[in-house]
Amino acid sequence: MMAQAVFHREPAEAPLLAVHDLHTWFELRQWGFLRVGAVHAVDGVSFTLARGEAVAFVGESGCGKSSLARTLLGLHRPTRGEVRFDGGSLGDLDAGGLKAYRARVGYVQQDPYGALPPFLDVGRILAEPLIIHGVKARAERERRIRAVLEEVRLSPAEEYLTKFPHMLSGGQQQRVVIARALILAPALLIADEPVSMLDASVRIEILDLLRGIQASRGLTLAFITHDLSTVRHFAERIFVMYAGRVVESAAVDALLDHPQHPYTQALLAAIADPDAANATRQREVPGGEPPSLIHPPAGCRFHPRCPHAMAGLCDHDEPPDFEPRRRHLSACWLHR
Repeated sequence: MMAQAVFHREPAEAPLLAVHDLHTWFELRQWGFLRVGAVHAVDGVSFTLARGEAVAFVGESGCGKSSLARTLLGLHRPTRGEVRFDGGSLGDLDAGGLKAYRARVGYVQQDPYGALPPFLDVGRILAEPLIIHGVKARAERERRIRAVLEEVRLSPAEEYLTKFPHMLSGGQQQRVVIARALILAPALLIADEPVSMLDASVRIEILDLLRGIQASRGLTLAFITHDLSTVRHFAERIFVMYAGRVVESAAVDALLDHPQHPYTQALLAAIADPDAANATRQREVPGGEPPSLIHPPAGCRFHPRCPHAMAGLCDHDEPPDFEPRRRHLSACWLHR
């Protein structure tokens, strides 16, 4: 039998995942022993995810999205703060409890070829998590493997069971990665840039596949992406991250149609659209680069690049979450 999770179940209306003041810092050392600072990859993030909800975390490379995902997966231990899953705190788990937790959280990696062991065929790749988590009956393992391959539209399953990753296309490899993430019937699925390594022709297929599986299984789905142009089609809420923090969050349509934070406005302005007028029009986007996460700036972390920065305020005081529109949060002093 599969190992049972050790979490106390809360009422159905309680969030599946609750994150409070989460910090994940990576210590820097010189000569192996001298502490010289830390990378503030995730620096004070709080949010909740409802059961069956699909959300997206967006932002530039280096904003902390993937570090947040790995912390939620239990691969990084938080420096400070708390992650609660189905009523239980990750910080209270021993090795056995962490193993049971990981059985309930699926992970879809960015690079499908790098995520799949090249020396195992598809059947063995999908059998591995079942064996690790105590599914001993071979017939039951084979039944689950065939079922999940059909679910990710690799059918007939018999044609793929004996193939190795190098024998599959990029889209087929990513379907195997998704199948492996689903094989233990998780409650939460984290997809880290799941289509960025794929051809444009198959990206929408994979996104539609994930959204359909999320709806049919009632999964809580967290997308990690830098592409704001596609999130409208597969997420219900968006969290915009910048320099380790969430600077804006709202329902998808509200955020894309009425962005409130200058950084979100800059992200949307940078999206390419099929408009011939772009050839003769210069878009106004903030210059500069994201700040160092070793020595992040004081106050609002976007203020060195913000065209609306107010001296003596934005460069001094950290903005709280304001609510300029109903259920629309923005950490910007423009809304005070």
